[in-house]
Amino acid sequence: MSEQQFSVTVRVRGYETDVQGHLNQSVYLQYAEHARWELFLAAGITQGDLAKAGIGPVVLETTIRYLRELRAGDEVTIGCAILWSGGKTFRVEQTITRTDGVVAAEVTGVGGILDLRERRLVPDPRERVHALATDPARLGF
Repeated sequence: MSEQQFSVTVRVRGYETDVQGHLNQSVYLQYAEHARWELFLAAGITQGDLAKAGIGPVVLETTIRYLRELRAGDEVTIGCAILWSGGKTFRVEQTITRTDGVVAAEVTGVGGILDLRERRLVPDPRERVHALATDPARLGF
């Protein structure tokens, strides 16, 4: 995993756990999504900014590696790094880490920026996102 550009902390809530007391597998995706949106906000980009520009981020592929269990009350940090490739897509690498430093999960994915009118990926997502950001360094620029 690459160095995380940004992180956000959350506490695992009881209603997010399954019958074994573990964090439900679908919630890992919600945590990852939350961190990505918080990263965009930290870079100065809101959902409204994206809509006004006629674009929106899309997830094309996601892989989760579950490494250690999480339980209700655990506090975790969700790190996030965007790796721009120069094509229509980019990689997102995220690490979910407990406060004791143990990595609980790694979430990797491929994303793109969708032109909301054309319903196609924009040719240069890096350029489109950079143009909207007030703090582009947060996004790996």
